[in-house]
Amino acid sequence: MTTSNHKMPQYPEPYWREDELPAFDRLREDAQTEIAIVGGGITGITAGYLLAKEGFKVAILEAGNILNGTTGHTTAKVTAQHGLIYDELISHFGEEKTKLYYQASADAIDFVRNTVSEKQMDCDFSNEEGIIYAVSDEYAKKVEKEWQAYEKLGITGGMKDSIPFTINTTAVLSMHNQAQFHPLKYLKKLLKDFVEMGGTVYENTTATDIEEGNLPDVVTRDGQRLKCKYVIAASHFPFADMKGFYFARLSPERSYVLGVRTKTDFPGGMYYSADSPTRSLRYTPYHGEKLILVSGDSHKTGHGPDTMKHYKALESFAEEVLGMTDYPYRWSAQDLYTLDKVPYIGPITSRQKNIFVATGFRKWGMTNGTAAAMLIKDLIMEKENPYAELFTPSRFQADPSIKKFIAANTDVAGQLIKGKLEFVPKETTDLENDEGGVVMIKGKRTGAYKDPDGKLHLVDTTCTHMGCECEWNHGDRTWDCPCHGSRFSYDGAVVEGPADKPLTKVEAD
Repeated sequence: MTTSNHKMPQYPEPYWREDELPAFDRLREDAQTEIAIVGGGITGITAGYLLAKEGFKVAILEAGNILNGTTGHTTAKVTAQHGLIYDELISHFGEEKTKLYYQASADAIDFVRNTVSEKQMDCDFSNEEGIIYAVSDEYAKKVEKEWQAYEKLGITGGMKDSIPFTINTTAVLSMHNQAQFHPLKYLKKLLKDFVEMGGTVYENTTATDIEEGNLPDVVTRDGQRLKCKYVIAASHFPFADMKGFYFARLSPERSYVLGVRTKTDFPGGMYYSADSPTRSLRYTPYHGEKLILVSGDSHKTGHGPDTMKHYKALESFAEEVLGMTDYPYRWSAQDLYTLDKVPYIGPITSRQKNIFVATGFRKWGMTNGTAAAMLIKDLIMEKENPYAELFTPSRFQADPSIKKFIAANTDVAGQLIKGKLEFVPKETTDLENDEGGVVMIKGKRTGAYKDPDGKLHLVDTTCTHMGCECEWNHGDRTWDCPCHGSRFSYDGAVVEGPADKPLTKVEAD
């Protein structure tokens, strides 16, 4: 493993948020609207824009700051090349439904491309080739099978001999006519248009529940109510479950991103390794130069050893393949996987027709999130949409859903028991400054973080969602739940759902 001499940024911060974003007030009193959208990322803002354009009165509620969630932490590939997926989907769903999955992403790319062109957006949009490569014989066979799936589905692309890096490949597959952009510059313009059409945005407004009815109420943590005709849960993890059992049907994974400048000029294109651990490469314009985004090293949230090792693994890869000159950014992202790898988009349960959900985009939120907004707009307007049945959240395929459901929930049960029985040898005195970990205080498992000034921050590590024990994430300085992926800041505030209540603070003696 190559060791880099470049200093890692102390705190994780995505490059995209360097741009100034608009600010909005919180919801301070009960209000009414036609459509309430919970979540201010690509799905929520695109849906808000589309529905406001159709004349609906729409309000977007965001728990934190707009565009600071998963959308603000993406690598922003606008692509239908979602890893090695098409051969697998054909075996589970057949060619017809798999073609629909591809077409939904292709439509989303067209929507983004046309919107950028029509509005003359300055959002670093460029058309790029999407490339998957293998470095082992085992994955070379899988890449070749994926190309056969492309041919069956009519996807334009082809096998190539190599990629323009010092990586020995065993198979290379391209998908033509894909794209990349700066997601926040793009969405900032949609948001501006949304507000100009009469849309409302409430920041720092955490929705915690929905009271059902012909006119449902979205209830916030502070007790305000937003009455509406339709609710769209676009909050990454659905903030209300409504007996849809999403917590048991979604698996959270974390992955890592570096933003680096390099000695080697980047040749263009978007690259994704088929082998594990995955490696992804693409560039974005950066102060007249190119910032190279190096990402991958995913793992299940709250599992595994020190998360800093994932940043170091990517750093080593970037140094070896590209030669780093500067390392200004690092960040991580959380992605949700459905049981069959196809997103859940549509009515939250089969009997609740005015409450919609969009979740489980895996790592491909730019296309899946845009497709979700387009589909939900059609469902609200009662228009035919060819993708409604494919994405319906109430589907349950026998293969692979039942096996995955049992395996995922067996793991959750195991994590729940493991956390309760774990032996914790550490004391608070064992922690250095800027170090966190699980300690014992008065015989009770406690989360401790000693900040750079030496001040202790203590929390009860029991997740407020379903009682699993959170683990310390050193790379991001968060407490992460290994069961359903809830994440909390070092002082217990909710960073990511499904939990909507903070960890309980523990008083130091």
